[in-house]
Amino acid sequence: MSLETFPFDASEYLDTEEGIEEFIKAAFETEDPAFIAKCLGIVARAQNMSKLARDVGMSRAALYKALSGEGNPEFATVLKVMKALGLELTPVLVKAEDAA
Repeated sequence: MSLETFPFDASEYLDTEEGIEEFIKAAFETEDPAFIAKCLGIVARAQNMSKLARDVGMSRAALYKALSGEGNPEFATVLKVMKALGLELTPVLVKAEDAA
C-alpha cells in the first residue's frame, strides 16, 4: 500500500496578522530576495491576490509572476505589495559586532 501525499500550501495557514508577520520576518531573515518575493506571493494568495493586484495597479498574472520566486520584481513593486498587505519595511541599524 502506497502513502498518498498532498502538496503543502503555506497560504492556507496564514490566517492571522501575527502569523503573517512571523512568516515574513522569517523570510527576511534568509536575506534571499527570491525567497522573500515568493513568501510575499504566499501571503498575497492568503489575502486575495485579485484584490491585491487591483490595489497595486498590476494584472494578477504579472503579480503572480513577480512574486513567484522565479521573477525579479522591482523594489517599488515589493514596497507596493508590502503596503497593500499592511506590512512595512523598516531599516534597523546593525551593531558592528552583529554585522561581522
